[in-house]
Amino acid sequence: MDDDDLDELLDEVEKKFCSNVSVASAARVGSSEPGKCGKDNVGLRKHSATKPEQPISSVTEDIDALLEELLEEDDSDSPQLKTEQFPKGAQVEKKLSSQSGGRKCCPVFVGGSSVTNGVGTATSKRSCDQLRCTSCDFRVLMFDDCEWDSSCDYLFLRNNMPDRQKLRAKLKKRRGLRAYACQCSWFSTSEPADLRDQPQLRWVCGKHQD
Repeated sequence: MDDDDLDELLDEVEKKFCSNVSVASAARVGSSEPGKCGKDNVGLRKHSATKPEQPISSVTEDIDALLEELLEEDDSDSPQLKTEQFPKGAQVEKKLSSQSGGRKCCPVFVGGSSVTNGVGTATSKRSCDQLRCTSCDFRVLMFDDCEWDSSCDYLFLRNNMPDRQKLRAKLKKRRGLRAYACQCSWFSTSEPADLRDQPQLRWVCGKHQD
C-alpha cells in the first residue's frame, strides 16, 4: 500500500472518531466544573442527545477492519517473495548434493594383487584403493606384486613419501602380494586383511566416487 493511501485512511479515522471524543470530553468537563449554572449543563446534555456518541465497540470493530485490510494487502505479496527467495530447484539441488558424497568401505580390507579393488563389505571383501592415514594425513600408496624389505623403516618413508620411484628402493618383487605405505606406516599382504585386526595401521576409507 502507498503512503498516500495510508494517510487517507488515517485522516478518515480521525474525522470519524476524534469529533466524538471531543464532544464527550466537553460534556464531562461541563458537568464537573463548579460554578456553572444548571441551565448550561442542560444545554450540553441536549446537544449530546441530539448527536449520540458512537459506541466504543463499533469504534473497535472499525479499527480492526482497517487493520485487517492492511494486513491482507501486505500478505498478498509475501508468497511471491518467499518463492523467489527459495526456489524449488535450489532446494532439490542442495538435497541431491548432500547425498552424493560417495560410498565408504565397511569394514575396510586390504589385500594382495589378486584381490579386486573397490568398496569392501562384510560379504564382498574388496581391497580399498582410497585409503588415507588419520595419523600423518597422507594418502596410502599401493604397489602390486611387491612387498616391503625388512630394512624399511619410519625414517625412510618420512624422507621419501610420496615419491614412488624412491620408495621402490625398499621394495622386493613378490608375485601375488601388494605393498601399502603412508608416511608413517607400511604393510604387505597377499590375502584380504581386515584393518580392524591391524590396530597399528591408522588407515581409513576416503570414500569411493560412483
